Formats: sequence, C-alpha cells, structure tokens
Amino acid sequence: MVKAAILYEVNKPLVVADIDVGNPRAGEVRVRVASAGVCHSDLHVMHGDLPSNLPVVIGHEGSGVVEEIGPGVTSVVPGDHVILVWRAPCGKCFYCLRKKPILCDEGTRIRFTGRLADGTSRFSRGGDEIKHFAGVSSFSEVTVLPEQGVVKIRKDVAIEKAALVGCAVMTGVGAVVNTARVEPGASVVVFGSGGVGLNVIQGAALAGAEKIVAVDILDNKLVYAKQFGATHTLNGSKVNVIEAVRELTGGIGADYAFDAIGNVKILEQGLELIRKAGTLCCVGMPNHQAQFSFTVFPFIMQEKRIISSIYGSCDPWVDFPRILNLYSAGKLKLDELITREYPLDDVNEAFRALGAGEVARSIVRFT
Repeated sequence: MVKAAILYEVNKPLVVADIDVGNPRAGEVRVRVASAGVCHSDLHVMHGDLPSNLPVVIGHEGSGVVEEIGPGVTSVVPGDHVILVWRAPCGKCFYCLRKKPILCDEGTRIRFTGRLADGTSRFSRGGDEIKHFAGVSSFSEVTVLPEQGVVKIRKDVAIEKAALVGCAVMTGVGAVVNTARVEPGASVVVFGSGGVGLNVIQGAALAGAEKIVAVDILDNKLVYAKQFGATHTLNGSKVNVIEAVRELTGGIGADYAFDAIGNVKILEQGLELIRKAGTLCCVGMPNHQAQFSFTVFPFIMQEKRIISSIYGSCDPWVDFPRILNLYSAGKLKLDELITREYPLDDVNEAFRALGAGEVARSIVRFT
C-alpha cells in the first residue's frame, strides 16, 4: 500500500489515504514520485470547473524515479529519473506523426476516462477502483503511467525541482517560444503572475521581448513577476490596464497578450489592448463551459489574431531536456518558483494557499 490524495467529491477536501497500486502491464512504467507541483488545474478539478471521472488520485505535475517497467518498455529502466507527462501520446496517430503529440487523441481519452490504455486502472482502495488523473496522478507516493507518460532526464538536476517542468514551466515558456513565437524587441502583456504566468514572463525574457508587462490584482504576485523578468507591473484592481498598456506602447498597443488565468473578461481586455495585427494567446484554463465573444468587424479590419496553447505546444522529449539544460546554464529559473514545500498530509492546506494567491508555486515532496 502507498499513500495518495483522492478526490471523491467536488468542493470537498481531498482524502489522504492508503491505496493499492498494481504492477505495470505491457507498455507501462511504475514510478516512485519524488515531487508533485500544486497547480491551478487540479484546483479547477476540485471545484468542478474541469470535469473528471471520480474518485480520482489527482495531480498532473511531477517527477520521480522509475521503480519497475512492464513488458516491451525500452525508453527507461529502473533507477532513471523522469518527468511525468500529463498528455501521454500514442506515437502513431495523425497528430503524433505531425509532431503534435500533446494533441494526441489517446492522451485525451486517458485524461477524461481516468483509465490507462487497456481501459483499466492500477489504483484501488478496499477493492474499489480509483481513477488516474491525466494519466499521471502525481499525488500518490507511487504511480503507474504509459511508457509515453515519462521523459528520462539528467540526474544532476535536483529531482524535486524538475517536477515543475512537467506543467507550469513548459506551459508558460512554451506558449511564448513554441506557440506565439515572440520575436526579440516585442512588447508583451501577461495576465496572471502565478505558476504559469511567471513562466510566460520568463519565456518572454528568454525570447528577447523589450517590454514585458505583468498584470495581476495581488501586489505580492507582481513582486514575483519582477523577479522573473517583468519590466513593468500593473495592478488590475487599481489601474485601467488597457489605457496603461497603450501609454506604455506609445498609443499603439501590445504586440502580444497572454491570458495565464483562464478568465473571459481577461480575454476581452487582451483582445482590446493588442495592436493591429497583434496576437492574443489563450493559455489559462477557464471553466469548461465558458464562452468568449467579440465584435467581428473590427477584429477582421485590424487583422488581430487569437491563438490557443496547450502544454506550451511542446514535444516533451525535446523540450523537457532543453528546459533543464537552460536551467543548468543559469538562463531559466526553477528554484525561485518554489515558494513552499508540503508533505502529502498537508495537501489541502497547499491548495488553500494556492487559491488565496499566497504562493508562486508550491510542491508536495515525497523524498
């Protein structure tokens, strides 16, 4: 038996309890989790904003050590350090063959059914099935994933910090460099300075953006934003963000705006404050039924663009190692992201602090 955090009912605390974890089957890997990031996407599931098949062991950002491999697994061996992938691709579908593994339909199916490729779960409690979340379930001391759900990484990087690459860092940095492809000298506005937003900010800094404007309603988050490369900060509860951005850009508007929150009102602001031919990039996860509307005629006449980014449009086997190399070279921040560390027993307190805006990123450490 191992300890895990289980969501039985939305808007209720997680239940930390002992569960049984089965052995890996063909094409699967058993991982002892070292660290799990506390992410807003999990909080959305806990609040019912994102649907999930319950009961489920939540957590989708994590790192760990391979304990056991099933028949046919060749990419990792026991003892390897790995980052967990919350959208495990099949490697052979339409999207995988076009180097868009994060759009793989198999990864989507696993996310919504809560079961692995063979249609079953490796988790149970008292004989009752417990589902997997996003094929990862990082809030368990031990988890089982598809082979495509782990990326082998270098061992000279602290394994607990590597967990953040599995979601927040990749999602934020990737939205800038892979999805929007921000060019040197650009002006960028980032709504939200949480775990993902801070990585959009440092992605913009890596890309050579001249102006990086962080927008939040919490001053402590704006302090974090400065540490990660923001050149200007705006408290959205105190200033007119659209007017302030126009003033900063000589009346033209920003080249790029990123919503790292997932809020329709923010999307409306972002679309208004970008310049003609500017780009609005949707990164944050809204309620699954949220709708965004705008007046089409001026949108067309100004050649504005709206694009979306999931998982930073990444190829995990290329991008995860690249991000760790940038970190090791001192060009990308990981240490500064971790505001607090919690044991698994305190996971509900970790989510309370996240919801209250007290942290940049917290992790649950198992080691």
